[in-house]
Amino acid sequence: MTCDFLALAVPGVQKLSPYVPGKPVDELARELDLDPAGIVKLASNENPLGPSPRVLQALRGELAELTRYPDGSGYLLKARLAERCGVATAQITLGNGSNDILDLVARAWLAPGFNAVFSEHAFAVYPISTQAVGAEGRAVPAKGYGHDLEAMLAAIDTDTRVVFLANPNNPTGTWFGPDALERFLARVPAQVLVVLDEAYIEYASGDDLPDGLRYLARYPNLLVSRTFSKAYGLAALRVGYAVSAPEVAAVLNRVRQPFNVNSLALAAACAALEDTEYLAEGRHINDAGMVQLEAGLSGLGLSWIPSKGNFIAVDFGRDAAPINTALLREGVIVRPVAGYGMPTFLRVSIGLPEENARFLAALRKVLASV
Repeated sequence: MTCDFLALAVPGVQKLSPYVPGKPVDELARELDLDPAGIVKLASNENPLGPSPRVLQALRGELAELTRYPDGSGYLLKARLAERCGVATAQITLGNGSNDILDLVARAWLAPGFNAVFSEHAFAVYPISTQAVGAEGRAVPAKGYGHDLEAMLAAIDTDTRVVFLANPNNPTGTWFGPDALERFLARVPAQVLVVLDEAYIEYASGDDLPDGLRYLARYPNLLVSRTFSKAYGLAALRVGYAVSAPEVAAVLNRVRQPFNVNSLALAAACAALEDTEYLAEGRHINDAGMVQLEAGLSGLGLSWIPSKGNFIAVDFGRDAAPINTALLREGVIVRPVAGYGMPTFLRVSIGLPEENARFLAALRKVLASV
């Protein structure tokens, strides 16, 4: 006897499709009988430097305590984050990656009858988390592949509970500046929570991007979400955090799972925060890699969206799926973004110089035959 468990699921979940991450190296190796050591993965916006030596040392120090539950409050990490961010510990919420923070927001404030506003071409978790709890997701058409903040303001109504902003945005790499954010926050109704997703903020330099933390004191309906998965190189350990008004953090802690950040992740994040040399080297590698890829793409006659992240969205002017398939055969993994409404694009993460060169060489070969 069988049962249709999909039909029994709540309506929002019935209509969801599973999130598809970047293809793992081992999976491609199995599929095409390739040597994993010869595969280059530039699909998931990971830090190409490998883990910080300080992080590895911190992890070794935790191994003897694996039988113990982690500190459910994350006291030490929250204290260090509070000091770094210039806020109180009561304003910090820890998550199992910043995705967890986004999901906590949806669970706390969204439900059938309410809606969340986000941009077209924005991170897939925004509509997934919104739909999973039965709320309406309002995807506002993008402007130049980026956030149209004026149109997003116009989409807010009395049933709006959350607005998701990404700066820089994934997968487009687009961004908005401090003045634009200020104008937006000043006009959002006080009862609407603005989630400013700054997963890639550590790659920014200069004054082009606003630091969301500077706006918290004036806008108690602002939540800034950040992660250790990108610039800090801890993607496998899944640790992120939110900074918000204490009242917002208190609500999130009502739905946050106990021990949602494990002991290894807590120790690694504390160590990563102190390794300023690693962070600086990562920024340097990213800046140089962006220049390398832009020059190579220009030489191939291709266009791309200017990016403030550790990735670049390349426009091939035609269906990019065959190009992606051919790159996989060459042992190069990049990210298709047709699911984001960008079927002519592939998103390419910035790698080490030799990885970037490998991608460009493979792309030149592929474009000559596809």
